[in-house]
Amino acid sequence: MPGPGRPGGLLAVHAHPDDETLATGALLATWAAAGLPVTLVTCTRGERGEVIGDALAHLEGDGPALAAHRETELAGALAALGVADHVFLDALTGARYEDSGMAWADEGRRAVAAPEAVAAGTALAAQPLDDLAAPLATLVADRAPAVVVTYEPGGGYGHPDHVRAHDVTSRALELAARAGHRVPVVLWAAQGRRRARAARAALRRLVGPGDALTPPADDDVFASVVVDDERVAVEVDTRPVRDTVLDALRAHATQVQHVAAVDDEPALVGRYGLSLGLAEPVLPVEQYRLAPGSSPGGLAWPAGVRPVA
Repeated sequence: MPGPGRPGGLLAVHAHPDDETLATGALLATWAAAGLPVTLVTCTRGERGEVIGDALAHLEGDGPALAAHRETELAGALAALGVADHVFLDALTGARYEDSGMAWADEGRRAVAAPEAVAAGTALAAQPLDDLAAPLATLVADRAPAVVVTYEPGGGYGHPDHVRAHDVTSRALELAARAGHRVPVVLWAAQGRRRARAARAALRRLVGPGDALTPPADDDVFASVVVDDERVAVEVDTRPVRDTVLDALRAHATQVQHVAAVDDEPALVGRYGLSLGLAEPVLPVEQYRLAPGSSPGGLAWPAGVRPVA
């Protein structure tokens, strides 16, 4: 069990296969490399995700087939990251929870679950909150982690399943605390604005004509994951686990493309593309906010993880 001067386990909650690596890969890999317990809870199998490349294009739109394939991708990514303890949220209840998809409402200002996903009755975002949170609270009590990590309230970029995963995690922690199992530290994935800007500028320099990816736009529009620098509370050094994280990204071949290391640019340690083909950065430092009520005092962080606020 964790205690003063002694790190404990980590439990991560993510919406779809690939989110664990995209949002928290360095944290998971660093925790696992330190020989500490790591548990990943994945809420859906990404049934409504887009598929990259001609070889696997037949999976797009075939929910069961894509779900089964993404399970194998996730297993490969977790093997790369060193995470052995994995649970699908619906395995805790026996009720199938599926990718909610994403559509836009309010003239494109708000992301919502796709109507067809809601109509199917299995969309994660449409499930009653406590039906999802109660079994997760039981798992929290069983694993007794020192740290839980998930998305911030906006879900990183507004995907309804990411937002639901945040809400479910928050409610589960509340229920667990009522039962006497309080988690001392809750982290929300973040990017400080300075690092996000520098990484985008670096990608615009590096990605030129003939590149397989397109450079990011020259603007200051960021998703909700990006916050003012003073809100960043914990940082993870990506560099010691960079190759591990890149291998995990490559495992998600239906979702991630053109993964490559970057060795000569201070603002980046790697790059990749998603289905839109835009160049995305692997930052040299993975950053996190502390959720309200967290009490990190006395917790010893693994090497490579450090509090900054």
